[in-house]
Amino acid sequence: MDETESLNRAIHEEVALFPYDPAWPTLFEQERDRLLGLFPDKFLAIEHIGSTAVSGLSAKPIIDILAGVESMHRADDLLEPLCRAKYATSMEYNASLVGRRWLMRWAEGRRTHHLHLMVYGGEEWHRRLAFRNRLRVDTELAQRYEKKKRLWAVEFSSDREAYTAAKGGFIVDALLMEAD
Repeated sequence: MDETESLNRAIHEEVALFPYDPAWPTLFEQERDRLLGLFPDKFLAIEHIGSTAVSGLSAKPIIDILAGVESMHRADDLLEPLCRAKYATSMEYNASLVGRRWLMRWAEGRRTHHLHLMVYGGEEWHRRLAFRNRLRVDTELAQRYEKKKRLWAVEFSSDREAYTAAKGGFIVDALLMEAD
């Protein structure tokens, strides 16, 4: 499989959940260190988010990385250099996003990493970390989330956007419960 075919397969990869893999934190650390080595002084912080950041939680085997930058202008300036550093993105998709930019790494026809560039310390930055932290300490919530994700993965197996949207309501509700 050539690089173009590998990217095309990764883009159209079906939603599938896998049991928790204890290697996921190490994979995050390796990619964080690679990014910091390639782009010193560009990121204010880099965090492991998403289900692969929660011990014991099943997940799509894609390492979600939250990278904090000082401004969205800085995020935009990083898109091309990140693409030269083995990431891919859609400028059209990024143009539809408010307050973040998205990139993906892939290998052998499957996604390996999602990189989310956001303003460090902004509302969305805190929201994503709050949800991760909530799942890490609330086993019951994590189990409910996993059960729902399994249902959504079946229902939306070939529609990643719908799968992501379905999770969004659960996340909002979980964070509202925490605020009460």
